[in-house]
Amino acid sequence: MTGTETTPRVIGATPAAAAGPEHVTEPVAYDAILLAGFGGPEGQDDVIPFLRNVTRGRGIPEERLEEVAHHYRHFGGVSPINDQNRELKAALEAELASRGIDLPVLWGNRNWDPYIEDALREANERGFTKLIAIATSAYSSYSSCRQYREDFARTLEETGLEGTIQIDKVRQFFDHPGFVEPFIEGVKNAVAEIQEKVPGIDPATEIRILYSTHSIPSTDAAKSGPAERGFGEGGAYAAQHLAVAEVVSQAAIGGVIGWDLVYQSRSGPPSMPWLEPDINDRIAELPATGVKAVIIVPLGFVSDHMEVLWDLDNEAMESSEENGLVAVRVPTPGTHAKYVKGLVDLVLERRDGVPVDQRPALTDLGPWYDVCRPGCCENVRLGFKPAAAGLAP
Repeated sequence: MTGTETTPRVIGATPAAAAGPEHVTEPVAYDAILLAGFGGPEGQDDVIPFLRNVTRGRGIPEERLEEVAHHYRHFGGVSPINDQNRELKAALEAELASRGIDLPVLWGNRNWDPYIEDALREANERGFTKLIAIATSAYSSYSSCRQYREDFARTLEETGLEGTIQIDKVRQFFDHPGFVEPFIEGVKNAVAEIQEKVPGIDPATEIRILYSTHSIPSTDAAKSGPAERGFGEGGAYAAQHLAVAEVVSQAAIGGVIGWDLVYQSRSGPPSMPWLEPDINDRIAELPATGVKAVIIVPLGFVSDHMEVLWDLDNEAMESSEENGLVAVRVPTPGTHAKYVKGLVDLVLERRDGVPVDQRPALTDLGPWYDVCRPGCCENVRLGFKPAAAGLAP
């Protein structure tokens, strides 16, 4: 490298990533893995403070928070997400141990205890200086990637550990086999289950697959991914989901069954455009087309957290029943062995500096970037804030 190329341009990065290459092929001796989660309440008294954390700076009125709080209160005020991350942490540790890899796993959340700050303080206390982060989100958008990177940068500064601890991040893993193959398996099983429940059903005309993901504001979607890739109105966020849905459909059932990408869990005011169609609206349209059964695939989610349990297992299932449709919901990857192995493989990509042409990716969009590109996943309302693991802004 020249002197210019070694000038640090990425906040808090290891020397191998500091100049901002698209893919880092220089090995890095990481000390530990930072598992970065969203976080969730673990009791009724936690619910409103947690929701205030999530919506900080967005001007969401208290009455709207109370509406969302109802979903959590239905489950005793406890989100399953923290226990799921505890299980994922344990599964990662077991997978690492089985391969003889000495990399401790630290866990910190963006919005609830334990926070990312806690994980960084633990890292410092244990003498860890080089962390490789896994965010529990597979796709590219502000909320699913850049916001984690902003929190890494902010936390390094606020804890006074910038310059002491370096944080790299594994690539977005939407098309990594470890993430995709559990969905392929799930769709195959769902088709068999429907055929058992509805003998003689014609999969090609009477079953529809609905690939569901979290809706986001259309303006944020348009800014997801690097602008030069030209993804269009839905940005990289929609393009990645569409590409993965096509892979799953082809691999699971040879593309015989028709499918749609649908959205759920929108939370913005009616005046603000969000990605559509809503899953419940699409379900209501299906009986008129001759569809008798739906397979609901939570393609945008890594575990069965609140949006899956409430919006899919509750609301979407009710919509299906009201419209006379048999419905089967496919599991999320959770702690599926292939998913856990895939996450460890992603860490080893960076540890070992694996060449790009040797990195698995099941769509033509990947393998995604190790270091996010300038301007990637802008928050249209708040603008750019400093973010780790990516080139400014």
